[in-house]
Amino acid sequence: MIEKVPARKVTGKVSRVLKAEGKDFASAPTDQLELTYEGVPGDFHSGLTRLSGGREPWYTRGTEMRNERQISILSEEELAEIAPAMGIDVLEPGWIGANLVLEGIPNMSYLPPRTLLFFEGGVTLRIDGYNAPCRLAGSRVAEATGAEPGPDGDYTRSDMALAFKDAAKMKRGLVAWVEREGTIRPGEGVTARIWEQWIYA
Repeated sequence: MIEKVPARKVTGKVSRVLKAEGKDFASAPTDQLELTYEGVPGDFHSGLTRLSGGREPWYTRGTEMRNERQISILSEEELAEIAPAMGIDVLEPGWIGANLVLEGIPNMSYLPPRTLLFFEGGVTLRIDGYNAPCRLAGSRVAEATGAEPGPDGDYTRSDMALAFKDAAKMKRGLVAWVEREGTIRPGEGVTARIWEQWIYA
């Protein structure tokens, strides 16, 4: 017998919007986030497709594939839990490449794949899944906080980068793609529509 959990809705609010306009994933606050079916135009992760990497060992690295990682979403509550676990006062979402920071959705990083996020302004995002913490993101936290680099000056091998992987486990947020275009602004409401769930045994 497979146990099922009924569909439900959870509401929250957009607290911050950010964009990564440089040559890497680090992002900076912006007034609003314009979204098309390719994601955020000009953002590091925009595009209908992307090249496969270490997360997709079933493909040869560099294989073109659907871009399901257009938008990086973090939680204010989870950021506030990660920071003290790393021994720092604050963890800025831009250090780890956020596009959206939400508040008011409990255990946001646990929202399951296929969850739909409906924003008051008309945008709809579809959650692909959890965004596991990596040492590369941790290295940006190390650099930003002035932590000691690892061997040979490599921040990805620093104690802080390793601490991020542990402190951010199941709190690193989600990745999503654009189902309906539009504009997202700080302060607007968001409703997460969680589908009926079950575990395939």
